[in-house]
Amino acid sequence: MAAQESFALLDSIREYNKSFNDNSLSAKERLNFAKKASELSKRSNIDSLILRSNRNLSYAHLINGDYVKFKDQTTNNLKLARKIIDSSAIAFSAQNLGWYYYQIGGDNTTAYAYLVEALRYFDNLGNLQKKAEVLYAIAAIQNQEKDYLGSEQNAVEALKIFNKLNNIDKALDRYLVLSLLGSLSYKLENYDKSIDYHNQAIELTRKIDGGNDLLLDSQNDLALPYRAKGDYDKALEIYEDLANNENLKKNDLVFHALILDNYAFTKFLSGNYNYSTLEKDFKSALKIADSLGDPYTKLAVSIDLAKFYKANNRLDSSLIYSRQSYKISKDISINDLYLESMLLLATLTKGEESKNYLEEHIKLTDSLLKEERNVRNKYARIEFETDQLEAENEQISKENLYLVFLSIGLLLTAVLVFIVISQRAKNRKLKLIQVQQKANEDIYNLMLGQQDKVDEARTQEKKRISEELHDGVLGRLFGTRLSLDSINFKDGKEAMMTRANYIGQLKSIEEDIRKISHELNTDFVSGTGFMDIVSELIENQTQAYGLTYDFDYTDDINWDSVSNKTKINIYRIIQESMQNIYKHANAKAIKISISLEKNVICLDIIDDGEGFDTSKNKKGIGLKNMTSRVEDINGKITFTSQSGNGTIVNVKIPYSNQST
Repeated sequence: MAAQESFALLDSIREYNKSFNDNSLSAKERLNFAKKASELSKRSNIDSLILRSNRNLSYAHLINGDYVKFKDQTTNNLKLARKIIDSSAIAFSAQNLGWYYYQIGGDNTTAYAYLVEALRYFDNLGNLQKKAEVLYAIAAIQNQEKDYLGSEQNAVEALKIFNKLNNIDKALDRYLVLSLLGSLSYKLENYDKSIDYHNQAIELTRKIDGGNDLLLDSQNDLALPYRAKGDYDKALEIYEDLANNENLKKNDLVFHALILDNYAFTKFLSGNYNYSTLEKDFKSALKIADSLGDPYTKLAVSIDLAKFYKANNRLDSSLIYSRQSYKISKDISINDLYLESMLLLATLTKGEESKNYLEEHIKLTDSLLKEERNVRNKYARIEFETDQLEAENEQISKENLYLVFLSIGLLLTAVLVFIVISQRAKNRKLKLIQVQQKANEDIYNLMLGQQDKVDEARTQEKKRISEELHDGVLGRLFGTRLSLDSINFKDGKEAMMTRANYIGQLKSIEEDIRKISHELNTDFVSGTGFMDIVSELIENQTQAYGLTYDFDYTDDINWDSVSNKTKINIYRIIQESMQNIYKHANAKAIKISISLEKNVICLDIIDDGEGFDTSKNKKGIGLKNMTSRVEDINGKITFTSQSGNGTIVNVKIPYSNQST
């Protein structure tokens, strides 16, 4: 690839990646830019550049909600990162895949393996923030798999790092870890510790945007350890506040139903309750859950009702709700409540049926214990294999290092022999390469310098013409008008009227030249929005012509990608149309619109003037100029008009394949 072509390719890739990083664009637009950057990067055959562009492409798929493509692209990114030993890219890609398999794929084992790999690399890179994030993700998986001690260990380590960083913007990270630790301590029956963690999490909700929902969750979690340690008054105080929360009643009925159930069950456990009132509270929570089709809350209320009826010797009712909770927990695989339902049914039934429930309970318990052991062993094996792989990589690196030293020794010997034999030829070749490189650099610098000179000359020429018109021609015309005005009353009435007519013509010439001066200073490249330039033109000319106007345009057109030639011709067509309307149409109002239809820029200019016979007037210089401009940019123009019914000018210009 020639140097000039290579520079152009790299510039294009850089611009596409820059556009991708523009957060003001839509997700779909950013995806298009990422795809273009990725395609061009493959042509460069530079692995690091390909990886950088493809990581952007992976993220673009994510923000567009295409999770499968996000996973596939990230998997390819990880392979390439491993190939070129890009530690940072390996870490981030492995973390992203861990997130995908945990949150989307529902595969905790695969997620765990990727997260362990990411943790090793972030640790080696010294990236504490990402290390803590991955530790929390690993802890969350261990919590789901009931490895509570392992989860607590990783969560505590993550919390230490977050506390050390003390980043206010990352308050949500600390909240999540504290909330997890509160739940873990509750499951490990360390209730005082659980209360402390949840209180710390509640304090953090004040520093988090939209933290009110998190506050409600944490208050519900806080009541559980209070209830478990027998402090029913404190638990009931928390549940009562939540149950009376009007915002919760309106916006989250599912959570409200769960709170009602917890409130009622805590009263039941305290022993201080009115039977009818408590039954009504349970039934109210069950009705809400049933009406919302929420099986999880319905399951929780059903099993609590079964316990409530059993304690009050309403065995038939207890049996009904025990069977209901048994069925729901079996359907949605909530093993803890499934086991509780079996035990209830074993005590509420008799004979063979009771025995079957008890045997099923024992069988499932043994199966779950075995599965938990297997999971812990599997995760331990993943960590061991990761450590073993690192040790093997280190050993291979050492062996490779010995081979490298040996190869270098042999190579040096061969090189020395070669140098003695072919030094002169090598020097000539090296000099030729240097000359070629210097020539390429000179050509590139010359191209840059030439472009700068062209831009500077164009700007200076425009400025010179503008100043010449304004300071030279306008000055002379203004002087002439003043001279005529000063002798206006020296002759008769007829001469005075004649000179007044000349003065009016001179004023008109002044105004035309001012317009020309202003138009020459209009810069379509400087960065000013093209629609702002067109709006200024329309506003100024309609004001000068005494017209009312309506200008409507779409934001779908990226004018930066439209060639300057096209924009200049659109500008001139609008200008020429308004001049024709002023000179010939006797119109009072015009309507101008610019839209994008099927990849075609559509310009419509409509006036309410006298109109004209299109079959007779197409030979006018104004219409010819407009037709010529449209054809010059591969467009089409049509004039629709009848005498007395106004005129419609319709211009269609291709939008695709535009370039600046």
